[in-house]
Amino acid sequence: MLNPPVIKDKKYRYDSFSDGKCLPQKRAGRLPVMGWNSWNAFGSENTEALTMAQAQKFIELGLKDVGYSYIVLDDGCYRQERVDGKLACETIKFPSGFKGLADKLHAMGLKFGMYNDIGTNLCGGAAVGTCGFEEVDAASYKEWDIDFIKVDNCYYPWDNATFASAENARFSWAPAIKAVRLSGAGFDKELSATEDGRLVGDGAEVSPDGFVTRIGTKDGPGPDCSPLGPESSELVFDVNVPSDGEYLFKVLYSTAKQEGRGEWLQVGVGSEIFYDDLLPETSQNNNGESSAEDTVNDNKEQPDANITFIWSDEIKITLKAGENTIRVMNHRRQENPHHSYARFLECMRAAAPDRDIVLSVCEWGKNQPQNWAYRVGDSWRILNDITFSVGSDGKPGNCGWVTDYTTSIPAQYNKACVMDEFAGLDKGWNDPDMMVLGMNGVDDTMNRTHFAMWCMLNAPLVLGLDLRTVKKGDLLHRIMTNTDLIALNQDPLGIQAKRVMVVPGKGSSVTADRPDRTYITDNNRVDVLAKPLADGSIAVSFFNLSDDTSGEIVLCLTVVEKLLGNKIAGRVKFFSAASYETKDLWTKETVKIRGGNISIKEIPAHGDVTFKVTPCN
Repeated sequence: MLNPPVIKDKKYRYDSFSDGKCLPQKRAGRLPVMGWNSWNAFGSENTEALTMAQAQKFIELGLKDVGYSYIVLDDGCYRQERVDGKLACETIKFPSGFKGLADKLHAMGLKFGMYNDIGTNLCGGAAVGTCGFEEVDAASYKEWDIDFIKVDNCYYPWDNATFASAENARFSWAPAIKAVRLSGAGFDKELSATEDGRLVGDGAEVSPDGFVTRIGTKDGPGPDCSPLGPESSELVFDVNVPSDGEYLFKVLYSTAKQEGRGEWLQVGVGSEIFYDDLLPETSQNNNGESSAEDTVNDNKEQPDANITFIWSDEIKITLKAGENTIRVMNHRRQENPHHSYARFLECMRAAAPDRDIVLSVCEWGKNQPQNWAYRVGDSWRILNDITFSVGSDGKPGNCGWVTDYTTSIPAQYNKACVMDEFAGLDKGWNDPDMMVLGMNGVDDTMNRTHFAMWCMLNAPLVLGLDLRTVKKGDLLHRIMTNTDLIALNQDPLGIQAKRVMVVPGKGSSVTADRPDRTYITDNNRVDVLAKPLADGSIAVSFFNLSDDTSGEIVLCLTVVEKLLGNKIAGRVKFFSAASYETKDLWTKETVKIRGGNISIKEIPAHGDVTFKVTPCN
């Protein structure tokens, strides 16, 4: 497959992402899933025997009784290649086959989940990705009676995703643009990209050498990339033409196959797209000679190389008499995965229209899924894996509280806690990855805080540890079966908690004028989150992300009213109450308070306190 699919239907286009409408095949109204996934515990070494051992522990530990229901096979369960064009199981690892395993789990009252990838290969390398096989694979998943499917994003052929060719950046970025030319109906004008064009969105840059580059969508999974605000950019030209009709449009461009400068161009007027394809490559001339129309030096992008610009062939566009806005852009970094996940969803619904199958979009925030994944998925990963140090049979794997990249509990939390407005029953849920409860590097205090965070964030509650290491009644068991906290995650109102307050730690300079909208990666702080509940109460969590014990913290409920008032059931009753009952959801202690302040004397390093706050009559 040389090029991405042709996109004709506007519902798959970037312009549709903000309309708030899910695709017809998407079933909204689902609360976050609860279950277990094999990856953090076993990596690619999972087997049917290990899976059934986890299922037995589900029953023994009472996990099913408190809402956990999905048992999900991650990477490593298929053969390395397709058999007669179809997916096939590793028969030594899974002697009963996937349908046989599904039958066993369903007989236990549990649900069966599987894994695939929108690329050509799975992340573990098996050449069985669903790209180009969506219809065939949907038939297999129907036959195997699945209830859940996690779909990853490795080896994706139309983006420089994990394990894909770096040259695939040619699909993700527009060429550098130096000028455009418009002619027709007695009109003929050349316009400079930097002087006559204007940049909209965020990310595109003006080079000192007089051209525009980085037209496209920002790469999302890095720890410093905020999920808020515009994530894509366009170069637009406002032109006034004498009459309705067809005009000829050209761009003076330079291509590459690297982050920030590619080969794929989209030209549109309003919502109409007139060109959506690769442009011919331009040569890179290192000896200063060029037969092209213009050559400049761009030391920022390509040191010691001359960038050659050439005119494109004419592109026919339709304009109206008067003012028009011509858009030069490339939104394929989002449109391509959206289209691929949509294709998979549509094939699944066609194959199994009566089955309620959960689709977990796992593209790790790379292509800004918060803007489009709600249209196709029940949840969407927001960042890289929470840990890359997974376990194996008998070994728990590792996860740190703080690392130099994204593999930690706070890194996931820091991004998810400002993404509440992207989530909801009508959309789906931000997914900060599977929980790392019980892994090496996560102590008892961190385990409690981690679980409370995921509950408040309405994240999927997916366990990732080997459940054979858990004993009924031990601390891990009490954490993962805390029904008061689970009730927050599964509350039928379906509203993710909002951060309402940020308190700097000792010696910290952290500030947040908008605590709900300020993306913060400095963990030397305490966050306060509030979550409306269906019974008219709210949950309030104090999370100490720092390495020191906090001092006293006081939350005034007027702050909650300012940021969350319109989402609280029975708002007037709640905020006019003279007193409140607070229940500590860890200790179960209840205290009646008068007035509108909730006070915490101190919180241990990496610790949390979570209350349910109910107005008294």
